[in-house]
Order: sequence, then C-alpha cells, then structure tokens
Amino acid sequence: MNRILAAAFALLVPTLALADVDSRFAKLRDESEPLGGLGAFLEKYVGECDGALVDPQCKQQAEAFRKKYTGKRLYMIVTEDDAGMVSPGDFNPGTNEYTINITPFFSGGKYGLCHGAPKKTDAQGNPVMNYLTVSGTAPDMWNGGTFNRMFMARGVRAQVVFTPQSVWSLPKKGGGKNYGVNARIEAVLVTEGRTGNQLGLWLNGKDAGGR
Repeated sequence: MNRILAAAFALLVPTLALADVDSRFAKLRDESEPLGGLGAFLEKYVGECDGALVDPQCKQQAEAFRKKYTGKRLYMIVTEDDAGMVSPGDFNPGTNEYTINITPFFSGGKYGLCHGAPKKTDAQGNPVMNYLTVSGTAPDMWNGGTFNRMFMARGVRAQVVFTPQSVWSLPKKGGGKNYGVNARIEAVLVTEGRTGNQLGLWLNGKDAGGR
C-alpha cells in the first residue's frame, strides 16, 4: 500500500510543480524532446568540418545528425544569466500593462539559433533579427522601476520550444563565414525567475499572453 501511495505522489509532484504553467505552452513542451545543451547541439547540427585535424567522418556525422533533428520539436530552458535576449519594452503606469521584447537569437558557443534565417549582421557580427513582442499586466504593487529592475537584475528566464529547419551562413567581418541554425520558434514562455510567474507568452507566431 505504501508503495502505491509513493508512486502516486511521485506522479503528482511534477503536476503540482507545473500547475501554473500556461496549458497551451505545457502541451507543446510535453510533446517536445528536452535539449541537454544548446552549444553542443548547434555544433553537431552545423557540422563545420574545416581544418586539418577534423575527423574524416565529420561531414557524414553532421548530415546524419541534421537528418535526425530537422523538423523535430525540441525544448530548452534559458536561465536568468543567459536570458539577455529578453528585454523590457513599454510600461503603462496607468494600467500596469507592459510589453517585453525577445530577440530571437539564442547563442550557444560559436553558433546561434535563430527564428528564421538572418539576412545581415550588426557591427559586432551578430545577426540582425526583428523582435518577438509579448505583453502582460503587472501586479498592482509594481511600477515602471520595478519592471525594469527585474531585467537589470537578471531576474527573468525563458523556456523555448523550437523546430530546427536548416543551417544558415553569413559573411564574417574580416573573412570567412558565420554559421547558425535556422529554426521555427514555436513558443517562448517568459517567466519571473524567482517565482516562476508568467510574464509573457509567444505562441504560434504571435503574442499569446491573454489566456
């Protein structure tokens, strides 16, 4: 009997822990394969097989890896220290309504994952991407300063569901090329890192913050 209760509790705990997650996002997340590490994934997917010390089977291995994961739905967590692609937008002090801007470029080592294939880079060599903008309403005790300090203090994290499509390349300043992965970003859930409270949701190509 105790074993049955223990098993039931083990199944219940994850449900309780995720009870506040938007059900629309949770469905996509649960249908996706968790990503162990973005940097390692991008390196294998891009398969940049140049140089004298490269494994002779590098290209073959990269092709096999791309074949396995292209079109497959994946899920990753971007922790507070790495969520620099999420930035504050406008804050309306009268209604406490706000916007959050997401630059859909997720860096992992020497490569990056983008929502679509970028067409150009900025002065630092980073792909130029249009914002994904999400919205929400802050608690009554918040103001614009509270909202902005949350980002300055690295208090925001993101959960991302994406589907890899292909490899992109752009000319690199000084010669050579920059490579990355062109993906379809299916959902981005932005939450407050400390509480896990939802701040915004991008879903199916649009702001979906309102339930």
